[in-house]
Amino acid sequence: MYETTYHRPASIDEAAAMFAQGADAKYLAGGHTLIPVMKQRLAAPSDVIDLGKIKDLIGIEATADALIIKAATTYYDITQSTAAKQAIPAIVHLTSVLGDPAVRYRGTIGGSLANNDPAADYPAAVLALGATVMTNKRLIPADEFFKGLFTTALEDNEIITAVSFPIPAKAAYSKMRHPASRFALTGVFVAKSKAGEVRVAATGASQEGVMRVPAIEAALKANWSAAALDCIKISPDGLMADIHGSSEYRANLIKVMAQRAVTEAG
Repeated sequence: MYETTYHRPASIDEAAAMFAQGADAKYLAGGHTLIPVMKQRLAAPSDVIDLGKIKDLIGIEATADALIIKAATTYYDITQSTAAKQAIPAIVHLTSVLGDPAVRYRGTIGGSLANNDPAADYPAAVLALGATVMTNKRLIPADEFFKGLFTTALEDNEIITAVSFPIPAKAAYSKMRHPASRFALTGVFVAKSKAGEVRVAATGASQEGVMRVPAIEAALKANWSAAALDCIKISPDGLMADIHGSSEYRANLIKVMAQRAVTEAG
């Protein structure tokens, strides 16, 4: 059994200082990725720094223009938030179909985004809504945050502190769930801003992780309806193919899930 030192800092600055002092430190949010990896001996951090009890990383706020969810806020708290339900109901729906109750009680939005699993749900919401990822060092626009499979723009010792979601005119999320893991075989988040911009993001489909879908965006900008996508064909090039579905299957799911989401958004 290898040794690791567990830390529970009380502030963001204290967490960053602990990380800098560790030989091979790792941040812990909800723990659904780091803990299993450690159990499998695929990671042996010298220090585990738990961000879950830092008060400045927990909470949900809504303004006239944005919904701000702090990074260590659990999925369960998001589903129970009146502010989130009123500001962006699609965010609450996405969270309610994420994982299972055990995952929702412990998982956090910041942990999900930092890990950037190619089948995670929240990256689709962040990208489709054009959100801003806030860290202890800077603000990162959604289009610049996701860099590929399990890769983000985060630097060493950079901590996600919150995510600011612009409040859309319309938005919805639909996904085909893996029956065991509840990850998205393919999930699609559609959003229409108050200024009329349309953004569509798919998760669980691309080999590179979350992606925008320009063909669907253009069709919906011209005609916001499920019928507008009837003639759209998504190329399977670059999409995942595994025991759960071929790239052609996922290409079709992108279209179908987008149509369902548009119908839900109204």
